[in-house]
Amino acid sequence: MTYFWTYLSLGFQHILNWQAMDHLLFILAITCIFTWADIKQILWLVTAFTLGHSVTLALATIGWISVNPEWIEFLIPCTILLSAIQNLNFKDNKKRSPSKTSYYIVLFFGLIHGLGFSNYLQSLLGKESSLFSPLLAFNIGLEIGQLIIVSLILIMTTGLISFTRIKRIHYVYVISGIIIGLVLPMLADRMP
Repeated sequence: MTYFWTYLSLGFQHILNWQAMDHLLFILAITCIFTWADIKQILWLVTAFTLGHSVTLALATIGWISVNPEWIEFLIPCTILLSAIQNLNFKDNKKRSPSKTSYYIVLFFGLIHGLGFSNYLQSLLGKESSLFSPLLAFNIGLEIGQLIIVSLILIMTTGLISFTRIKRIHYVYVISGIIIGLVLPMLADRMP
């Protein structure tokens, strides 16, 4: 059981870390348009993302798929940029229900992010005899960390909009613009 908790803790710490800035920006990009009233939609989006990155994390860690790490490191900020640009189409209406296509896109982006995590996890696992338990624990730790991040984003969104009385549409545009500004240098640095 200690072994399980070790990998759960590693997954949790990996996501709640400034070195995971690209992942944090992605979560911010896909959740900044929502409020607490939209929690069901947010959880479905985050679950789609987790499912995607869990699949490729597992497949890459056990060696069934392999993609050039330089391309993965470049594609991750591309997913962030595309998500932030999509937010610029935000309309400030009461109903913010993502289309089914949005879930598939987030799932696909999760596949890309999972490949990025796989290099980190492979270095930790080495030649473990059983990968199921460490992979499961690591993914659970990541998911717990993501849910904490989503909660913090919702608290920040609610607080800023209530305190500053800024219109939601302006808030989404500002946050998305900041994300775009932060991700463009990542794209330039990671160009293969």
